[in-house]
Amino acid sequence: MGYALQAVIAGNELLRAASREVPAALVAPLRQGLALMPMTDEVFDAVTDGSEEAALGFWRLPGGFDKMLAQWSAAGPVAYVESQYFGGAGEQRAAVWADGALTLGPLEDPAKKRFSRAVSPISQALQRLGARASLAGDEFEAVGLDRHRSNEAWIASSA
Repeated sequence: MGYALQAVIAGNELLRAASREVPAALVAPLRQGLALMPMTDEVFDAVTDGSEEAALGFWRLPGGFDKMLAQWSAAGPVAYVESQYFGGAGEQRAAVWADGALTLGPLEDPAKKRFSRAVSPISQALQRLGARASLAGDEFEAVGLDRHRSNEAWIASSA
């Protein structure tokens, strides 16, 4: 079974307030005071400036959206994350904006084996948002990103 995610993650209150600017945006709660806004087709269309280049090397970050993320980050750190896995192989990308500027990344790394000591790009981004790993897992699991395996499932959970 695969896993695919393209989303903005930030503090719950910050993301709920910021997402009001974006038609069709849905926000799903995570643990540790964070929330996630999946990058749906409708959100993509609402926030793109029309440029076609892949912003910062991400697969699905709309052109110009990085400027909006930088603006949102004046109220607190904001991450954009992408993850795609199938059969244990895959990739993650992540970046964090804080105080109006890109402060981490973009980080890009093929998925590590489960017991690798390397910290994944998404877990590094979550650390910058204040997430803490649990004794049993990394920040990815601690905030609950393992609860759903697709943007569609996150959307269904937020409705």
